[in-house]
Amino acid sequence: MQLNLIRHSVDDDMKTNNVIQNRTTSRTRLKILSLMLAGVFNVLLVSPSIASGSDTNPVDDATSTTKEQSGSNINSSVGTTPNAAILLYHHVSSSTPASTSISPEAFKSHMEYLDAHHTVVSLQDVVSAIQHNTTLPENAVAITFDDGYANILDNAHPILADLGFPYTVFINPDEIGVGPKQLTWEQVIAMHNDGVVFANHTLDHLHMLNGEQAMGERAWLEKVWQNVESAEKKIEDKLDISLKYLAYPFGEYNTALANKLKAEGYIGFGQHSGAVGPSSDMQALPRFPAAGPYANLATLKTKLNSLAMPVTQSSHKDPRMTARNLSSPISLTIDSDDVRLTQVNCFFGGDPIETSLEENVLTFTLDETLPVGRSRVNCTAPSNAQSGRYYWYSTPFFVADEDGNYPD
Repeated sequence: MQLNLIRHSVDDDMKTNNVIQNRTTSRTRLKILSLMLAGVFNVLLVSPSIASGSDTNPVDDATSTTKEQSGSNINSSVGTTPNAAILLYHHVSSSTPASTSISPEAFKSHMEYLDAHHTVVSLQDVVSAIQHNTTLPENAVAITFDDGYANILDNAHPILADLGFPYTVFINPDEIGVGPKQLTWEQVIAMHNDGVVFANHTLDHLHMLNGEQAMGERAWLEKVWQNVESAEKKIEDKLDISLKYLAYPFGEYNTALANKLKAEGYIGFGQHSGAVGPSSDMQALPRFPAAGPYANLATLKTKLNSLAMPVTQSSHKDPRMTARNLSSPISLTIDSDDVRLTQVNCFFGGDPIETSLEENVLTFTLDETLPVGRSRVNCTAPSNAQSGRYYWYSTPFFVADEDGNYPD
C-alpha cells in the first residue's frame, strides 16, 4: 500500500506544472502533559503487532512512528542529520485559480496534521542546519508561500498564528499593493512586525530564462540579476531585512543563474520536489507543492515523511534544455547505505522509466520527448532503517518554445 501511495504521490507531483510563537501558556502546558502521559503509556503498553513482528500496514506504521517521534510541534526528538520537507502554497482561497489554490478548510486540515505529527520550523532554521550540518527536529517541515496574495493574510495567517507556526512569503515588490488581490505594503509591514518572514521572488514575477538564448548569456544574466537585486533592495528598504533568499518564479533556473546566486551569497528555492538535507543544492532547494492537484493530504503525508536523497553528483549539469530529448542517460551518485537502491523507482509524467544500478550509481534513461515548459523525473527509494519512509530526488527540465520563451 505504501508503494501505491508513493506512486500516487509522484503522479500528483507530475500532473501540473523565528517568528509567530503566540500559543497560550495553558495550551503549551496541556501539550507537555499529554506528551508525558503518552510516554508513560508507550513504555507500559507494546502493540501486539510490533511485539510479534507481524507484517502491519506500512502506511499506518509510518504514521504511527511519526506520531511517536514528534507528538506535537514542541519537545520533538532531534535528528542527527538535518532533514526537512519544505511546503509551497500560493492562494488560500476557494475563489482563486484551482491549479494554485487550496481552500481554507483544506489548508486548516494540513496544518492540524502538521501540528499532530510533525515539527514546523522556520525556513531560516532549515537553511542554517543544512549549511552548518547541525540538527533539526525529527520530521521537520517549513512552510512557504509564493506571490504575496492578500488571502494569505485573510485565510492562512489566523490558522498559522493560532498554531504558532513560522512561515515565509516570497513576494514581488513591484506587485505589492498594485497587482490584483495582492497584499499592500501596510499589510506586509504589519505581518512582518507580527513575525512573518518575507523574501525575494523577483520584482515582477518574470520568467527568468526568457530571452537567454537570443540575448546571450552575459547580457541576459546582467538583466535578470539587476531585477533580483532591485527586488532585494526594495524589501530591505521596507522591512529592514535582507535574507538573500530567492524563490525562482515558476521554479525556472539554469546553471549560470544558480552560479550567480552562489557567488552573491544567495540561497535559491525551486518548485521541483523532494526533501532537503546536507547534500542538497543550496541554489536549487526543492519544495513540495501542497495546493491545487497536490493538496490531497493522503499523498502529501508520504512527501512530508520523505528523506533527502543524498545525491553527491549528477551527470545532468543544466536543467535548462537546448533540445527536447536527452542526449545521454542521466547518472546520480548516491552516498548512503541507508538508501535501498535495489528498490529504487523513477517516474516521468507519472509513469515508471527504465533505470540501472552499478554499485551506488543510479542511471535512468528517458526516451520520451520533453514538453515545452516544465517537467521532471522523480526518483524514490525506501530507507533501510526507517520503515515507511522514502528518499526522494527530483531532476527538473526547462524547455523554451520556438521564440525562446517559457509558458506560464
